[in-house]
Amino acid sequence: MLRVEGIDLFYGASRALRGVSLAADPGHITCVLGRNGVGKSSLMRAIVGLERVKAGRILWEGQDVAGLSAASRARAGIGYVPQGREIFPFLTVRENLETALAAAPRGSKVPDDLFELFPILKQFLRRRGGDLSGGQQQQLAIARALTARPRLLILDEPTEGIQPNVIKDIARVISLLAKERNMAVVLVEQYYEFARALGDQLAIMVRGEVALAGTAGSLDEDAVRRLLTV
Repeated sequence: MLRVEGIDLFYGASRALRGVSLAADPGHITCVLGRNGVGKSSLMRAIVGLERVKAGRILWEGQDVAGLSAASRARAGIGYVPQGREIFPFLTVRENLETALAAAPRGSKVPDDLFELFPILKQFLRRRGGDLSGGQQQQLAIARALTARPRLLILDEPTEGIQPNVIKDIARVISLLAKERNMAVVLVEQYYEFARALGDQLAIMVRGEVALAGTAGSLDEDAVRRLLTV
């Protein structure tokens, strides 16, 4: 399980996160919502180790990982799909997937079941990542994160700029990972309807803080929408 407890994050003198707390449990999806610039991506980058927090704790399976490198957190079972996908455009699909094996046990190979989740990737194993469509690149980015068999998956706006039919496929995969494979999932999303349909827990951020949090069915919809339009 993931427990983020009261973390602060600064960029120089600018405070990006203010005492943020968040939880994610195996088999459940936690959705983080908010307008652009409220700190959602900073929170994800802090969890995976790409930004160092000034205060607070990041507990993963009972261990405070706030002082660990991003590589160490990946080896500990934390997978990350960054905003913008960040695939390697000149590497093939297979080579992109193989880059994630650095976080897997020695001798590991790309799992075959990735191609059950994303069949299109099997057809394009020799195609360069930069030649894929936006939706295909997003599927590759998720598959790459899954290559090392993480137990926690962090996804930063996986539906951004993606066509509706691929969004449905991505939602199906995320739900399957949580419900059938007992993975803990944290998902950053801007669209309330998507998050409400998929998430078990919702956290709405405003100006670097979690302003409202709770189960998807318990939160007042009008209050959520007001925070998302502030």
